[in-house]
Amino acid sequence: MSVRRLAAEQPASFAFTPENEAWADRQIAKYPEGRQASAVIPLLWKAQEQAGGWTPEPAIRAVADKLGMAYIRVLEIATFYTMFNLEPVGRHFVQLCGTTPCALRGADKLKEVCHRKIGPERHVTEDGALSWLEVECLGACANAPMVQVNYDYFEDLTPESLEKLLDDLQAGRPVKTGSQIGRQSSAPESGRASLTDPSLYTRKPADAAPAADAEAPRAGAGDAEA
Repeated sequence: MSVRRLAAEQPASFAFTPENEAWADRQIAKYPEGRQASAVIPLLWKAQEQAGGWTPEPAIRAVADKLGMAYIRVLEIATFYTMFNLEPVGRHFVQLCGTTPCALRGADKLKEVCHRKIGPERHVTEDGALSWLEVECLGACANAPMVQVNYDYFEDLTPESLEKLLDDLQAGRPVKTGSQIGRQSSAPESGRASLTDPSLYTRKPADAAPAADAEAPRAGAGDAEA
């Protein structure tokens, strides 16, 4: 993994909002006394969310103070996990999967679109709307190629559909999440190929078992003697 460093330009300070402070206290309370440091990752994640998608150095110190941890310990965590962005990102942060399944389905063409529409990786457009980064597998291999924008997945992309998506995001227009070709979950691209008979999902009452004949004689010792 490449060395990850903090951005050169940093805000002067960071403090959780009252709502996020209360949220952080609830997370810390989940752990037994003396184990408060176990909440470091969720607190860093909340700090990143509040800061607009990245984790500034003052936020790292604020989390460390909240948990009674040494600054260097929290810095080690923030720089180790790539889920924490160490420099500002766009309002719409595009994470483009470049792992093998997406690569086989055209991820390289999507990278070209990002370079043309946004610029190099980690570059934020002048209006602050977009930035992008190639990442490892995001777990939507069946619907490759795909990107994650903030918290949403956009799957079954083509260069044309990704370009339109970026234009719409930048312009503030509504966008369609999920599959961009109407695929249902992870079904085949051409549609479902099995379990398509509606009768399979129609509940039928079980056939009634034949009633026992109460008058039928039961075999016994006397029958055997006869």
